Amino acid sequence: MKRRGISAAFAVAIAVTYMLSKLHSSYRCFSKRSQRTPMMASDPSDPYIFTTATLPPDSRFLPPLANGLLGWRVYASIMHMGGIYNGQGGDCHRADVPCPLAVKLRMDEEEEATHNYSLDTRTGMFTHMACTERVCVSQMFYAHRLYPNLLVMEVLMVRQVTSQEPITVQFDSSFRPQSKDIVFQEGPDYRGAKHIFGQTQAAEVPGGSCPSVHLIWTPLMTSLTLQPEQSQSRWGFLLAVAGTEESSQSAYDMGLQLMADGNLRPSHNRAWADFWLGSRLEIAGEEPLSRALIGCLFYLLSAFPSLNQTAEAFGGVSPGGLSNGGQGQDYWGHVFWDQDTWMYPSIALFYPSLARTVLEYRVRTLEGARANAEQQGYKGVKFPWESATSGREVCPEDIYGEQEIHINGDVIQAFQHYYYLTQDLDMFKGGRGSEVVWGVADYWVSRVTWSSEDQSYHIKGVMPPDEYYYNVDDSVFTNTVAKNSLLFAVELASLLQHPAPPEWQEVADRLKIPFDPDHQYHPEFRGYIKGGVVKQADVVLLGYPLGLPMSSQVRRNDLEAYEPVTDPRGPAMTWGMFAVAWMELGETERAQKLLEKCYKNIQGPFQVWSESSDGSGAVNFLTGMGGFLQAVLFGYTGFRVQKDCLSFSPVLTGAVAELSVTGVSYLGNKLNWLVKGEEVSVKLWEKTEHAGKACALEVVLKASGTRIPLTPGQTVTFPREAGELRRQDSGQSCWPI
Repeated sequence: MKRRGISAAFAVAIAVTYMLSKLHSSYRCFSKRSQRTPMMASDPSDPYIFTTATLPPDSRFLPPLANGLLGWRVYASIMHMGGIYNGQGGDCHRADVPCPLAVKLRMDEEEEATHNYSLDTRTGMFTHMACTERVCVSQMFYAHRLYPNLLVMEVLMVRQVTSQEPITVQFDSSFRPQSKDIVFQEGPDYRGAKHIFGQTQAAEVPGGSCPSVHLIWTPLMTSLTLQPEQSQSRWGFLLAVAGTEESSQSAYDMGLQLMADGNLRPSHNRAWADFWLGSRLEIAGEEPLSRALIGCLFYLLSAFPSLNQTAEAFGGVSPGGLSNGGQGQDYWGHVFWDQDTWMYPSIALFYPSLARTVLEYRVRTLEGARANAEQQGYKGVKFPWESATSGREVCPEDIYGEQEIHINGDVIQAFQHYYYLTQDLDMFKGGRGSEVVWGVADYWVSRVTWSSEDQSYHIKGVMPPDEYYYNVDDSVFTNTVAKNSLLFAVELASLLQHPAPPEWQEVADRLKIPFDPDHQYHPEFRGYIKGGVVKQADVVLLGYPLGLPMSSQVRRNDLEAYEPVTDPRGPAMTWGMFAVAWMELGETERAQKLLEKCYKNIQGPFQVWSESSDGSGAVNFLTGMGGFLQAVLFGYTGFRVQKDCLSFSPVLTGAVAELSVTGVSYLGNKLNWLVKGEEVSVKLWEKTEHAGKACALEVVLKASGTRIPLTPGQTVTFPREAGELRRQDSGQSCWPI
């Protein structure tokens, strides 16, 4: 098969450009003779814009651009598409897809130029601005937030002095239309655009299908010229990526139409504006904390579909996001418990519709999960420790898939929290969520071992979240998530009037939860020697997010036992969970110091996280970002998702004088929270025309029992103390049942 590089297309690019601009308004969005428009640099004081004069020396820390389907690290020669993996079983990894937009702007070396690189998180746009005395050039990239099959590059040139000379800038490309994972071939040009397509080389499971990828893109040139009669000019370049030729053509057509209507970037910006309208977490205090929160939320939102997009193609969220995960890198793009435990909670509190996409991803992998359980000799379903699209285990090392079975409980906790936040029973009926919950319950019943000696059930031969240990019995975390998921299975069966096997309740009631009565703390597993080094957050997770009942003294004992022996080189999410726990106990300054430990994992200037503080491990480490977000969103507010309420117990630290949370979702409502000084203010949003059914809410203060009804559009203020947000009429249904 003959493969033609991009350089071969350059010879015809000028003619193609003319045709597209005349026929489709696609290549050059506009080129007008007008009064020069000044180009302003980004405001360095704006915490939503990350800006620098020089790029990071390590290209891994360039900003990733993603939209829930496509992911690309700027300037990289490869990108990824959600759900497109190559390799069977443990060899399965995200397939590398070549990116035609992998081009860098190069100015005339004879002219001195100033450079500015910025990531605007409000719009998800990366811009390189280069200015000389004669011209300012902006090269802009974005993964379209509303039309997820589109990746876009725009170039704007503006004269800085009156001149009748043409001005030319160069572009260097690293694109090659080939991949080690996909056998590409050239297709016929489409409306003047280039087209390649191919299939991955190996299916995830034996006998499975190999997914296809089609790319259609506007040909790029090695240079662009501002003509003598032009004061400014703008060019637009489209890349459409899809699984079929028809879908890729449709996406490219949509891009052309949006360009012709002048709506390509505006529609993208509006989609991002919708995200920020309903999910903001802002503080008055230290700038590093503010920027860290904005960066975490931006990158995490980028990993999910748009708010009005169907999630049929959503392939879950991997630790390094969509821009990473090729063979041997960033956990190969697999989905772990990281999605359900670390990333999901913050997203669910803002956007239940996005939370549901995570649950639907797990539902789509049910058949594979059943096969995993059967292969291990157990009943029900066993979700893979590392998941791709089939639900079969794709971890390269067997021990993790066989022993890190707490993944089952982690998945169920996400389903449980979703129900408590929404009361959406349709997810569990028509959405098949009940099959997940009850299948996991059946697995636990078949997995436990009964001991007549202590009249308890035990789970043996596991690896806890602390992966420094394996083949241990009665991991306290594993047993607790198993107990919780069994109890939720019983609860869900009652709600759906489904007969629950008595074994679910019996195993939940008698499952061993290790506890040391002498030291009044929870050993990590049976036989754990106090003081043994641990890798990451494990026992600390019992209080939050698992909600295991315990006294404040036991909670303190757990923290003081495990914080000093936690490996400082461990993964980034750990310290956020210790911070949450210390906030529970009122030790706010101690919590703040632990949060500041996380700053070492943020690799500036674009706030990209690394898994380890020395920059090693997975990059764009969404797991660490998710843990950090939870530390603030659930730590400072004290939010806890419970069966009948969203409880709260807000605190502030010296570093945070004020906390504002915009868009908290609860029982069909959206609310704004402001914690300032000794007061808390809550505003219930007014219902929009298209909003679904919502429950009437009230705030109930714990100490006084004061009940404060919430009225749409009005703000209520009360003392900063513990309380609950709950439904006014406990008999009212918020969702059709």
